[in-house]
Amino acid sequence: MRALPKKGAVYTAFSMASPTLLMRVVASAYSVAEKAATIVRNVMATGDLGIVEKSGANDLQTKADRLVQKSICASLARKFPKVTIIGEEELPPDEVDEELIEDGHCEEILKKTCPAQYTGIKEEELVIWVDPLDGTKEYTEGLLDHVTVLIGIAYGGKAIAGVINQPYYNYEAGANAALGRTIWGVLGLGAFGFQLTEAPAGKHIIVTTRSHSSALVNDCISAMNPDSVIRVGGAGNKIIQLIEGKASAYVYASPGCKKWDTCAPEAILHAVGGKITDIHGNSFQYNKEVKHMNSAGVLATLRNYDYYASRIPSTVKQSLVP
Repeated sequence: MRALPKKGAVYTAFSMASPTLLMRVVASAYSVAEKAATIVRNVMATGDLGIVEKSGANDLQTKADRLVQKSICASLARKFPKVTIIGEEELPPDEVDEELIEDGHCEEILKKTCPAQYTGIKEEELVIWVDPLDGTKEYTEGLLDHVTVLIGIAYGGKAIAGVINQPYYNYEAGANAALGRTIWGVLGLGAFGFQLTEAPAGKHIIVTTRSHSSALVNDCISAMNPDSVIRVGGAGNKIIQLIEGKASAYVYASPGCKKWDTCAPEAILHAVGGKITDIHGNSFQYNKEVKHMNSAGVLATLRNYDYYASRIPSTVKQSLVP
C-alpha cells in the first residue's frame, strides 16, 4: 500500500511516470515464468510426466508443457488482452484452472526506465512467443539443467524483450542452494539475472544440438575448426552458454528451431551486444503472420560473429533454404 500524502504536501502519483506497457509486460512475464518453473518442478516431482509423441520420438510433449503453456498464455492474456500470444503447443481452448493463473509482477523491473523507442507501444502491436518447456526431451531424460521456459516479446517483427527461466538452475549444488533463476532483458536497456562473461579468447567452442544432429550439422561445425563441441538440449540453454562464456558460437545448420525457441533468447543476446541469424545471415522476423519454422538454421555468437559466419560452407548454405 502506498502511504497517503501528508497534509499540505504536493503529491504526484508515482513521483515518476507510470511504467510503460513494455515494462509492465516484461515484469508480468518474469512472475509468470517463475510460476511456470514451479509447475515444471511439481510435474517432475509426481513422477508422471504424461509424455505424448508429437511428430516422433525426438518431438515430445509432457504434462508440464501443457500446463505451463496454459498458465503463461492465460495469465498474460488476462492482463494484456489485445496482445497476440503464440505458444508452441496446439491445445484445445479449454477453461484454464484459476490455480494456473499468475497475476503478480516483478517490482524491480518496473523501476527500470523503458528505452525511449518503446515508450509508445500499444498492446495490439506486441507479439509474445512462448515455449513453455524448451528442452522437453532432456526433461524426460532427467537432464534438468538443459530445461528452460521462454517468453519472447516482439514489436515491429523484432525480438525486443525476453524472459528465460531455468527451473533447475543449481539443482546439483546441494539441498541448501536456491533452485532456479530467471534471466531477462530488453533491447536498449540490457540483460539481468546472470553474470555476462565472454568465452576464452582465441578458443572456438561450439555449442550445438544434442538430439537433432545430422551430417549437415556436423559438416558445418567441422568447418568452424572448433577446439571443442558442446552438445546440449534447448535453444534457451544454448544462448545461456554464450552469455556465460562457456561457448563462443551456437551453430545449428538444420531446420527444426522455431520462432518460440529463438525470440526470448535473441532479445537477451542482442541486449548484451551479441548476434543471432540464420545460416545465411538473415535476421529472424517475429510478426504474428510469419512462418513458425526457422528453416535455414541458426548461427549465434556473443562476439566475433563474422569469423563464424565466414566459415559456413557454401554447400551447407545451398542445403538450407530460408
